Amino acid sequence: MLFMVVEHFKEGRVEEIYRRANERGRMLPSGVEYIDSWVSVGLDKCYQLMRCDDEALLREWMNKWEDLVEFEIVPVMTSKEAHEKVLGRQQ
Repeated sequence: MLFMVVEHFKEGRVEEIYRRANERGRMLPSGVEYIDSWVSVGLDKCYQLMRCDDEALLREWMNKWEDLVEFEIVPVMTSKEAHEKVLGRQQ
């Protein structure tokens, strides 16, 4: 399953976030796949696309960052998957 993880950086903590990521990496548990990410121009949010079968694994990962970041998790699907879900497979 795909998840859009929105990280809301705590005020004044962006440098610590990047420092920790540089020193320790993403610290993802086995079973969580990082796909890609985008950061807001204001350096206050990060949007990460992740894949995993167990949302509890995302929570395990978030626990390692919650002192610096507040999280929002949104289960998502691809546009193609949404099209097929709404209209079925078109021939």
